[in-house]
Amino acid sequence: MDHSGGEAVAVDRPAVLHVSQPGTEGVANVVRWLSAQQAAVGGRIGVACPAGSPLAEHVQSAGADVLPWMARRHPGPALVQEARDLGTLLERFQPDIVHLHSSKAGTVGRLVIRGRLPTVFQPHAWSFEAVFGAATGLAVVWERAASRWTDAIVSVSDAEREAAVRRRIRAAGVDVTIANPVDTEEFRPAEPDEPAVRLFRRSLGLTTEPIVVCPGRLCHQKGQDLLVRAWPAVVASVPDARLVLVGDGPIRSQLEALLVGFDAHVLGERADVADILRAAQVVVMPSRWEGMSLAMLEAMATAKPVVITDVGGARETVGRGAGAIVPIGDIGRLGAAIVRRLTDADLAAQEGRAGRAITLERHTMAATAAALDRVYRTALERHAQAVPRRGADESDRRVDG
Repeated sequence: MDHSGGEAVAVDRPAVLHVSQPGTEGVANVVRWLSAQQAAVGGRIGVACPAGSPLAEHVQSAGADVLPWMARRHPGPALVQEARDLGTLLERFQPDIVHLHSSKAGTVGRLVIRGRLPTVFQPHAWSFEAVFGAATGLAVVWERAASRWTDAIVSVSDAEREAAVRRRIRAAGVDVTIANPVDTEEFRPAEPDEPAVRLFRRSLGLTTEPIVVCPGRLCHQKGQDLLVRAWPAVVASVPDARLVLVGDGPIRSQLEALLVGFDAHVLGERADVADILRAAQVVVMPSRWEGMSLAMLEAMATAKPVVITDVGGARETVGRGAGAIVPIGDIGRLGAAIVRRLTDADLAAQEGRAGRAITLERHTMAATAAALDRVYRTALERHAQAVPRRGADESDRRVDG
């Protein structure tokens, strides 16, 4: 694709550069699945992400190019160097289109590219939902300003898209909802007496005790502190219940301190998340905000009943019969929903079957990749049409001056 301002030449498979600051967990999993799917059909695919991360390892094994980009999660003084590094990677890879994932890549990428390349931004939860006070307004102002350099905004749920519309954040090109995909082969229901499930239970010293699993980065957003506060009410009703937190993050030590005296396990990051989910009786996501929780979809794909707070994507998925949706921060209802599914096996099984069916129908990787392919082509066409206009506008300004 010619980006010099001349006539655009169509390509069958555009060269795509994905940019992701997270190298682990939900966003990284989405990027690795998409890049692998796109590389499998013959596209030239690159992923700018942290070197040595699980994402980088998966991308390389899938046949896509890894471009090491060491960026921090939050804005700060390193932003200038992060922008320079990303600019160097863009020069090296020469993509036809850039797909920016999550807030940090969305900020740095659009500051570097500034409309010179077709640009797709996928927030995976908006930046203004992660801050408070005056910072919320500043984040909204930035997203509105950056949208003029964005050919397409891809929301992962209708709720995420509506949050942008309410704040008058609109892409210069198209705004679409494309639900997160989940690998329904990796995340599948457990077989009867599955060895990996028995092995995991034995590793925790458990036999028949019911397990409640909460997967996700241990941080304020994911709300594990709310679950820990609800846990005494759960064990009061189901004394042999065991809590398992899967993930790592800044509030790990706080959570471990709160769980002293309870039969609970904080496992850190694990490569066997699918097996852990298969060992669970109930999977809980008590988040304070989300675009669409990938952990939720993974739990549904393993046919487990889900208890989730009323965040983005919950009503569109779990609300179709796959579990319980409770108000954000309502500890009493959170605990009660967990207890009900631990004590009503028929309900839990029914919701698990519904969750599996929903993921097979609405969240396949092939469908997501096909939808993104249409978005890429629209963004490329729009950008090709906009380049001559920008050149003409600049010429007019020179003549007028």
